[in-house]
Amino acid sequence: MFTDTHCHLTYLKLANHDHDPQNLLNAMKTAKVSRAMAIMCHFDEFSDIDAWVARSDDELNIGMSVGIHPCQDVNVLQSVTADKLLSLVGDKVWAFGETGLDYHWDDSKKGAQKHSFAEHIYASQSVKKPIIVHTRNAYHDTLDLLKSEQCEHGIIHCFTEDYAFAKTALDRGLYISFSGIISFNKSQDLRNVAKKLPLDRILIETDSPYLAPVPKRGRDNEPTFVPYVAKALADIFNKTAEEMGEITSANFDNLLNQYH
Repeated sequence: MFTDTHCHLTYLKLANHDHDPQNLLNAMKTAKVSRAMAIMCHFDEFSDIDAWVARSDDELNIGMSVGIHPCQDVNVLQSVTADKLLSLVGDKVWAFGETGLDYHWDDSKKGAQKHSFAEHIYASQSVKKPIIVHTRNAYHDTLDLLKSEQCEHGIIHCFTEDYAFAKTALDRGLYISFSGIISFNKSQDLRNVAKKLPLDRILIETDSPYLAPVPKRGRDNEPTFVPYVAKALADIFNKTAEEMGEITSANFDNLLNQYH
């Protein structure tokens, strides 16, 4: 019923699940989370994420992305090529990323980040799989690069920007994904933006282990909490959490099948 479109499974401590991955997967099923996309941020993570993907069964479908996070070392970012990304693609690779631009921590890597971002977009276009876009303190450069590289297939992940940004991304064909931030008390402006968006272009995510939603704030986040993100959005649109789970899951289907 619920799809967590962005979770970092390899970063989870699993202390609440006796450090057993299967216990987490069982808890996800109990929470009616039937699908999750495990996100890759560095080439070294591929095999560990692939091990999570291998735990899929008839009740819980786990896919993955392949990509390099923009906050990685300059040398890593500069080493990214579309061919290297494409060499990792298999049946359970659903998307490319997490990629994008992040000038919050270090704006000296702008050139390397833009190079990596463009290579991800090229890989995405080559095999018609969506790209996962991270943007922080890089509003205009992100939109400019999406336009210059003619990106039309992907997700603005953990969305926190304004309506103008969302509208530009939507007009390009991208989807908008909300994390637990949408549930925070301080996020009324973000909720106002969400209310203006078309329901058929919205996704939900945890970005776990970060950004646990209300009422789980202060805890390590995990995919079992994605229904709370659905509930926060459901309240905006006068839906139930279950209805929002179904809507956003169908939207994710449409994104993955956009060119099939």
